[in-house]
This record gives sequence, structure tokens and C-alpha cells, in this order.
Amino acid sequence: MSVTVRLVSAHDVVELTALVATNLDFLAPWDPQRAPDFATETAQRRLIADAIARHDRGEMVPLVILVEERIVGRITVNDIIRGSFHSAHLGYWVSESHNGQGVATAAVAATMDLAFGEYGLHRLQAATLLHNHGSQRVLERNGFSLIGRAPRYLRIAGEWQDHLLFQRLAD
Repeated sequence: MSVTVRLVSAHDVVELTALVATNLDFLAPWDPQRAPDFATETAQRRLIADAIARHDRGEMVPLVILVEERIVGRITVNDIIRGSFHSAHLGYWVSESHNGQGVATAAVAATMDLAFGEYGLHRLQAATLLHNHGSQRVLERNGFSLIGRAPRYLRIAGEWQDHLLFQRLAD
């Protein structure tokens, strides 16, 4: 199975909208509550345009995850801070149909290569819900280290929830 990542583009709107709509229930326990129109082409077009603009400003790297050239998820290097920090947050999701098949692990590896290579970052941080053992394994397989626990860190599924924090430094 060939797993690759590339920058999201406006041409991805239709395919991403269908993928998001199909996976809303699957992702709901792991995601912030979404607006009612989140899985519409209008909303996805707006979100993609915003992500591309943020990329152009050097604030994020918005990627799609592909298996055999078909979009199966998203991965984002977000909140890039330069200066003496050169760090960012990593977030990702994979469709239910491709979950548990090593896709996220491969996508994180490819994204780390971009983040530490082309984008010159020093550090990536990722946060997982305490019970998201699959995502924790993805990070550990990619050399991330557990650096702590953050109480009530993010509002997920409508509740402030504790998260485990992981980091990976550039080699």
C-alpha cells in the first residue's frame, strides 16, 4: 500500500467533503464539536482556502493523506512558530475504512520529513486523548516521546478533556 502526503488544494473540495461526511460519526469522539454545515462543500471550500492562505503566510502546512492517490485523511503541521522556537503542532485523522492499517504511521513519518527538512522545524508536538491508544502508538512508532499530561487541554466532543502531550525533535 502506497501512502503519501501532499498539500491540500482547492481541487480536493469534492473528495474531501465526501470523506468528511462519511466519517463524521467515526471522528466525533476525537474531534471538537463541528458546525452543522461542516460536511458541506461550502464549508470545506472555506476551510481549505483558509488553510492555503495560512500556508502562504508560513503558519501551517495543510496536507492530505493519500493511499494509492485517493484521499483517506488529513494531516496538518499547525501553529508554526519561528524565532528561537521553530516548533509546531501536529494533528491528523484517517478515515474509518483505512484506520488501523499503518496509514497514519506512514503519513506522520512523511510529514516529519517535510517539517524537519523542507520547513526547517526543530520540534513537533502532538496531543492525544488519554484513551486514544491508537494515536499514541502512531506517535511512538515515529519516535515521539511522552512529555506530560495536560488537564482539560482541548474541548473535544463538547467536553474539556485531558490529553497526553508528545514531542519529536529533529534529528
